[in-house]
Amino acid sequence: MQNKIIEFSESTSFIACGSAVGKCEHEGPVGDCFDIHDKTDRFGMKTWEKAESEMQRLALNSAMSKVGFSEHDIDALFAGDLLNQCVGSSYGLLDFDIPYFGLYGACSTAAEGIMLASMMVSAGYFGKCAAVTSSHNSSAERQYRTPIEYGGQRTPTAQWTVTGSGAFIIGRGNGVRITEALPGIVVEKGINDANNMGAAMAPAAIDTLFRYFRNSGKSADDFDLILTGDLGWEGGSIFCELMAVEGYDIKKKYNDCGMIIYDRESQDMHSGGSGCGCSAVVLASYIIPKLMRGELSDVLFIGTGAMMSPSSIQQGEAIPAIGHLIRLQKPKSE
Repeated sequence: MQNKIIEFSESTSFIACGSAVGKCEHEGPVGDCFDIHDKTDRFGMKTWEKAESEMQRLALNSAMSKVGFSEHDIDALFAGDLLNQCVGSSYGLLDFDIPYFGLYGACSTAAEGIMLASMMVSAGYFGKCAAVTSSHNSSAERQYRTPIEYGGQRTPTAQWTVTGSGAFIIGRGNGVRITEALPGIVVEKGINDANNMGAAMAPAAIDTLFRYFRNSGKSADDFDLILTGDLGWEGGSIFCELMAVEGYDIKKKYNDCGMIIYDRESQDMHSGGSGCGCSAVVLASYIIPKLMRGELSDVLFIGTGAMMSPSSIQQGEAIPAIGHLIRLQKPKSE
């Protein structure tokens, strides 16, 4: 059963998506795609943590407003973030009168939330669900690399935590379809460098994609895009090389949300973007609209997460990682 590909009902689809991002993200190559941005990264709040919560509120409200929904139209919320005990989500979504499921999947949280929401909708337990996640560069830095002001040198393999939040409303409809999913298995290959999360997460992405190809009989040629979030340039290179060792040449079809969101040369984000918000905002405002317009037809998205904590890093533990896969397809023709 660990290799079972979940198939959702044909009508399980995205009803609406919303996104909110900070200054660097708005200045990136796809910055004009995002719904809301704030050049101060504070979103009117006094702390970075409150700013992250506010981004979640804004992103979900943005998604709901696009289809005229209120909180009473949504049956359940699946949400999580990088902060300890996922307080960004619990405070940010506190005022929504919607049953709440808290998640921790690190950077894979968007994929995990979409997968669980799709399961509930496809099975008929709920009519409409929302999946919401976020990260904030300064709240993450405060948690993992206190104090922020100490000016530590960033290594070339380090990634930049995205300031952003993505919200997805999932139900039965004729939007971009969520057709399949394959839950990830926790993988740990001895990487204990918190400044090289791409290397820690790449094996989990490989494990999931290899299991999917082996079970489905498909290959990279069957898809328009194989997208990870977020391995960055370092992890993405490892991912492609090791998949080739397994006999799958994915390089021509591959991209990563952490590589899409920033300009490598002008923004100098080293190995690219990371954080729960990275894949969430790229998916919500760049990839899903491309599928909706028919510019992409069939996409495999693997949300990857480094399942570490401040304590595990301080104690020198190796970093476990996860890779959840969902298959996205353009709307069916009328």
